[in-house]
Amino acid sequence: MAQAEKSGTHAAASTQNGGTNVVNLGPRDSLHGRLEIQGDLKVAGTVEGELKASGDVSVDSTANVQATIEGSNVSVRGQVNGNVTARRRLTLGGSGHLNGDVKVSRLTVEDGATLNGNVTMSPEKS
Repeated sequence: MAQAEKSGTHAAASTQNGGTNVVNLGPRDSLHGRLEIQGDLKVAGTVEGELKASGDVSVDSTANVQATIEGSNVSVRGQVNGNVTARRRLTLGGSGHLNGDVKVSRLTVEDGATLNGNVTMSPEKS
């Protein structure tokens, strides 16, 4: 967990995307618990618990996530076991595997991706 805190703190100090806060959890990082951030989150490591971001959430192909995820746009290219709420769009990449219920405004599923769960679609939220 110390690695995740170190990586998250380091990344949070830098800004990208016109001043938006971006937190990165690298491939060797792990997080056990709840993370709520103002900005974007990129996950390439292991997470157990709950992830909530005001911005976008990206789950890399190297990631293994056992957590609920909430974000504006959510992209899954790794393994996710948990419910996902995307206020705008959920994109399941070709290497993505999602086991859980999803609440989305828009859904994109690329060839090769798997989704096991219920899908609820509603108008886009800001």
